[in-house]
Amino acid sequence: MIIEVDQRSDVPIYEQLHRQIIAAIANDELVLGDQLPSVRSLAVDLGINLHTVNKAYALLRDEGYIVMRRGSGALVADRRDGSGEVNLMAEMQDKQMNDDLYRLALAYKARGGAAAGFLDAAERQCGRAYRKCNS
Repeated sequence: MIIEVDQRSDVPIYEQLHRQIIAAIANDELVLGDQLPSVRSLAVDLGINLHTVNKAYALLRDEGYIVMRRGSGALVADRRDGSGEVNLMAEMQDKQMNDDLYRLALAYKARGGAAAGFLDAAERQCGRAYRKCNS
């Protein structure tokens, strides 16, 4: 996994890290149990503040993408809990995704867009995400 940050971007650096690590998990570049670089080493490698990396890792942990273990560092988390059920955090993220999609659909409709156009755009973006995962 290669992480790059754009210092000139309007997107905060911690969010750039957050997005790239989620994409690496989605694209199977990082899989269950893979160890992420330590906060300190990633900060040094990227030339950024270690608190920035720590913020990204904390967000990933809170969202259930990684687990933090003393002595082992950050590891890619199991997407399911011990019973094989999707964990509570994943359920909350699914609800948030549905709320976000609804908000986006309303905004598209308010600008005069038709349902078919919104669905076409959503399907294209879904295709982009899943082609990356399957290539």
